Amino acid sequence: MGTGADAVNSDGSSVRSHTRQGTNRQQERTKLIDYREVLSHLEPEPQVAEQLFGNRIELGRQFTNNLAKHGEEFGLIGPLELPRLWSRHILNSVILAPLFRTGRVGDVGSGAGLPGLVLAIARPDVEFVLIEPMERRVKWLSDQAEELQLTNVEVLRGRAQDVGFADGLDQVTARAVSALEKLIPMCAPLVRAGGELVLMKGANAAAEIEKSQKVIRKFKLSHVEVLELGAGVLPETTRVVRATVA
Repeated sequence: MGTGADAVNSDGSSVRSHTRQGTNRQQERTKLIDYREVLSHLEPEPQVAEQLFGNRIELGRQFTNNLAKHGEEFGLIGPLELPRLWSRHILNSVILAPLFRTGRVGDVGSGAGLPGLVLAIARPDVEFVLIEPMERRVKWLSDQAEELQLTNVEVLRGRAQDVGFADGLDQVTARAVSALEKLIPMCAPLVRAGGELVLMKGANAAAEIEKSQKVIRKFKLSHVEVLELGAGVLPETTRVVRATVA
């Protein structure tokens, strides 16, 4: 156990003084953030949000506000995302909720908790394993799960390629992680036989499937399809590549 005295360099200078200065600067920067000003830029909650979250809407609002206040500060979302946070990120994630069965679902590269934490809020009957390699993001995910009292969330630090599950996961999802031909080798080995990949992709989802035929055959995926979700409900539809793992 340390004595509390400052450590010294070979030239006699204090080491801890630099640490204190860094800590003080971080504290001063945090104090300077006006969260009311930050939240003034947050997109108003769309009416459909309550429909999609149901009786979990209050938790959805709390998480959205937390992400709005701290997302840029902790490098979770870009500076231009607040005016479209609800529509482009939160609702874009929660629209997937009906695709998941009761069981254990992995979210690869969970990052800010999109879609993992949003889905865990909307589907308390499903267990979510949030897989994330970056320490600060792991802390964010753990802190949010604790604050929101999401007992159906487990946060696992690591890369998808380096983790494994003895019985396999029932389903795996991912958002904005990698091209499909690289994403399939990350995700498919985590899924049990008969389980599913439910991967969020963009407008070029069908083209990505065509480009990934070799890896699709290698990992013995079947029933590969593109689902377009949210038409007539969301400002922009959400595309999902769904496939069964043999």
